[in-house]
Amino acid sequence: MIFGRVKSLDAILATAEKKSLHRSLGAFQLTMLGIGCVIGTGIFVLTSAAAQKAGPGMILSFIVAGAVCVVAALCYAEIAAMAPVAGSAYTYTYSVMGELLAWTVGWALILEYAVAASAVSVGWSGYFSGSILRETFGIDLPLWLAAGPYVPGGFINLPAVVISLLVTWLLMIGTTESARVNAVLVTIKVVALTAFVALTLPKTHGGNFEPFLPTGILGSNGLGVVGAAATIFFAYVGFDAVSTAAEETKDPQRNVPIGLIASLGICTVFYMLVAAGAIGTIGGQPLFGADGVPFTTGSPELARACLIPANAQALVCSNEALAHVLRQIGYANVGNWMGYAAGLALPSVILILMFGQTRIFFVMSRDGLLPEVLSRVHPKWKTPYIVTAITGVFVAFAAAFLPVGQLADIANAGTLYAFMMVAIALLILRKREPNRHRPFRTPAAWIVAPLTIVGCIGLYFSLPYEAMAVLPIWGAVGLVIYFLYGYRKSYLGRGMADGGETDIDMAPPGAH
Repeated sequence: MIFGRVKSLDAILATAEKKSLHRSLGAFQLTMLGIGCVIGTGIFVLTSAAAQKAGPGMILSFIVAGAVCVVAALCYAEIAAMAPVAGSAYTYTYSVMGELLAWTVGWALILEYAVAASAVSVGWSGYFSGSILRETFGIDLPLWLAAGPYVPGGFINLPAVVISLLVTWLLMIGTTESARVNAVLVTIKVVALTAFVALTLPKTHGGNFEPFLPTGILGSNGLGVVGAAATIFFAYVGFDAVSTAAEETKDPQRNVPIGLIASLGICTVFYMLVAAGAIGTIGGQPLFGADGVPFTTGSPELARACLIPANAQALVCSNEALAHVLRQIGYANVGNWMGYAAGLALPSVILILMFGQTRIFFVMSRDGLLPEVLSRVHPKWKTPYIVTAITGVFVAFAAAFLPVGQLADIANAGTLYAFMMVAIALLILRKREPNRHRPFRTPAAWIVAPLTIVGCIGLYFSLPYEAMAVLPIWGAVGLVIYFLYGYRKSYLGRGMADGGETDIDMAPPGAH
């Protein structure tokens, strides 16, 4: 019975102790890890996509997306403190609902991390092509090398491909070396956003917020406040990387909840202030077609509309939203520095996302559900070079040909499913094992967890139809792989609940 293959929390903890990862992260490092992953393309780039979907109402979208993440974070915090092991939602589901559903969650997380890394690569490309090449060196990259086929005249987003492959190489030669710059890059991002808020808020005008809800609250096919929330949900989900690193955390019962909630709280404050500054200074109205319906983000129709001189300076047409805003209000040099900050800092987000994906592969391989070769460690670099290389090629390919908004929506589909399963697992554990020690207890769990479930389902069905379709198709492919390989090779299915013998040593970002 496939639904009977449940790997108990005790067995999971025993496996982790037998083949454990080095515990070296504290609360501050976890918070920096979370901020490093959260503050990235979401705030630097997706403000343009959100404005096209909701106009000034995207401020409410940040609240909606942030609220769903808060309740999801509280659910994560309780289970992460109870089971401080690698694997995130995959591991939690395995311990409560069994192997089959755990596989679907792990498979969704693989989609989330890889596609999200592609989205950040595309976001970085916009700042690199604009602030660094065009504004600083006067070089205009040919359109066919600067954008995918979603832009008229575009063919491949070469900068996005280059940065994703560079990060892949960095991860392959050693995560310890790459981790040493993470805290510096987080600081750069925080300083840049603080400067943006300080310069824009005094120049806001109330008229730029009108009409406040040009596409309504609930629009069709991903429009409206809730539709924009479903897209910019991507801007918050980095806190998931904190729970992924639980197995490498000192005193996880204390530090994991602190890292989760602190990183989410800090980033939420920044998001609200930055969104208000961007809209209040230059406006954020969407561009409409002749039928009165806003153009779809990332579509050729929107790209053509942005080529019209009257629309060229609109927020929704910018590939480097924050730098663009600063240039429009007379801070051209500061805008360029904002572009430099994004160019320096966004690769750290790609790094952490790809790192998180290798962690999911690692744990699924440790359970026998994926071939052990995927976690093979390089004899010199001491990193899982095979799975890192495979991931990097996938990330580069998606970044080459898809727009950032579509990539974010696809990543969100997998993320929302995983978050929903964590909330369900929390409720089942509360009922099944009420007396188990809980170092962190989710307050009002029987309200918070259902709100998480409803919020995740609501945002999922507010995504564009194409993004919604990706998850079941990806899931169907995963089920085929599971029944052809994982079901037969599973250590739990073969009576080996403590897993195989492979010892994997990978230092996470921020570990040293």
